[in-house]
Amino acid sequence: MPILCRVTRGDFTESIHVVFAVAVDENGEIFFSAGDPHYLTCIRSALKPFQAAAAIKGGAVDAAGFSDHHIALMCASHKGEKEHVDTARHMLEKLDLTINDYECGTHYPSDKMTRWGMIKDGQMALALHNNCSGKHAGMLALAKHLNQGIKNYTQKSHPVQETIFALLQEYTGLEAIPTSIDGCSAPTPFITLGAIAGLFQKLGSGEHPELERAYQAMVKHPFLVSGSDTFDTLFIEALQGRGVTKIGGESIRGVSIKKADGGCVGLALKVLDGNFRALSPATMKLLEHLQLLNKKELSRLERFSTGILKNHNQIEIGRIEATLDE
Repeated sequence: MPILCRVTRGDFTESIHVVFAVAVDENGEIFFSAGDPHYLTCIRSALKPFQAAAAIKGGAVDAAGFSDHHIALMCASHKGEKEHVDTARHMLEKLDLTINDYECGTHYPSDKMTRWGMIKDGQMALALHNNCSGKHAGMLALAKHLNQGIKNYTQKSHPVQETIFALLQEYTGLEAIPTSIDGCSAPTPFITLGAIAGLFQKLGSGEHPELERAYQAMVKHPFLVSGSDTFDTLFIEALQGRGVTKIGGESIRGVSIKKADGGCVGLALKVLDGNFRALSPATMKLLEHLQLLNKKELSRLERFSTGILKNHNQIEIGRIEATLDE
């Protein structure tokens, strides 16, 4: 059975979100699934740690002089807050490039206070505010290091993307990976939930130096991975080095958790209708069911277990609660 996230209004169920989830152990074997573990879906921004790994493994990160906080932003879907923008700008400066070299496009920050402040002051959004600006700085670093030209670095035929997908094939064992175009114009693959969980198991396993470096960068700089009051940032902070998580568009998430015995498990979740409001309650339900969090960690993340719905007068009118029946 899949995870079901019921949206209530008063005592009545108004809507239900269906969530598929899968867990992979240190042997790469699926040991738990809710729904179809072979469900084919788009990994979207949950791919970012693995895109960053290609630049790390290829030597581009060291050649550019990037440090851990730059790597963390390469793994990020950030909210466009000042620290995010400043870090992305610093990365471009190290590469001797400008925002005109970005191919990710422009949008206002998702952080409300930052966005409202910019609009109030008449500031236009820049590509630096794009939640993928760190990832794209990493891709630009790889393009420069490969000495293949930076123009069209988001095209699937560019050596940057060929390098990324060759590494992804190595991690997954897949010979052919179907792709489409992501919101930031880079290629984005469609793979199974089981394969995504397997990727996140590898991320925290310590067996791949480039992935371990990305993992540790996320652990050291959780704010840069996402931003203020987000599940991803607060989860990484709560686990204090024991785990990381990465969200992706249309409500997908990968999770990597190190166990007490030294092993690592990888999780993947997908809300089938793409609604983000169900993702955090479903994630918490899966973590609780598999007993992957200790009491202290559960306490710090408890507020994400149930979504509270309020009307425009801030009156509580309903909840979003996840259930999991095997």
